[in-house]
Amino acid sequence: MEDYVVKLIGYAVISWATLFLVLRKLFPNRSFDFCNRIVSTVHAVLAVTLASLSVQNWSCPVCPFASNSSPKQMQTLAVSVGYLVYDLVCCLFDKKIKLDNTVHHLVSIVGLLSGLAYQRCGSEMVAALWITEVSSPLLHLRELLKELGHKDTDLNLAADIGFAVIFTFARMIGGPYLTYVTLTAHNPLLIKAMALGLMLVSAFWFYKIARMISYKLAKRSSSININKNQ
Repeated sequence: MEDYVVKLIGYAVISWATLFLVLRKLFPNRSFDFCNRIVSTVHAVLAVTLASLSVQNWSCPVCPFASNSSPKQMQTLAVSVGYLVYDLVCCLFDKKIKLDNTVHHLVSIVGLLSGLAYQRCGSEMVAALWITEVSSPLLHLRELLKELGHKDTDLNLAADIGFAVIFTFARMIGGPYLTYVTLTAHNPLLIKAMALGLMLVSAFWFYKIARMISYKLAKRSSSININKNQ
């Protein structure tokens, strides 16, 4: 792995941690999770932006397959590795460890680090980053709205549905295609394994999200019917 990439990962970890500490000072009455989710939202927007800027060919965003990574792609991945390391440690301090989230972080960190070490698969890696982060702003908005007192409101339901729709299109349509491309191209075995692992985690989350949306819509419909009968 290039020295500048290692340094960039270190700088990224420090930068994300610093942003979190600044937010804790700015919002002393808000929870640990609230501040962390703002950091996560900033990362998601930055990651999608950098991933988009590093695409080499928009007629085929994941092309060229199994190719050497460009400097822009390496930098994009390094920034996100730094964030994932920060967020994994942050979750441990918050004492809210979730197995699926921890697995997702570890798979993502190992996958991105392997790509940086091999200096290959840059196109597939930034595409995976784009797919996994594009729904994240709405994911975090859902929880931020709850802490701001908008739980069980139309605004919160809209955020839930928006998140579910974007997640479904990105992870369950773009995800399988990207996984197929990664598995069939001449990529290192470790990267293929990480792509498959990420797809399995996405499928598990899709199941949980589908159940959540079904429950909320049923609850909303029941509430409307009760109000009509009163």
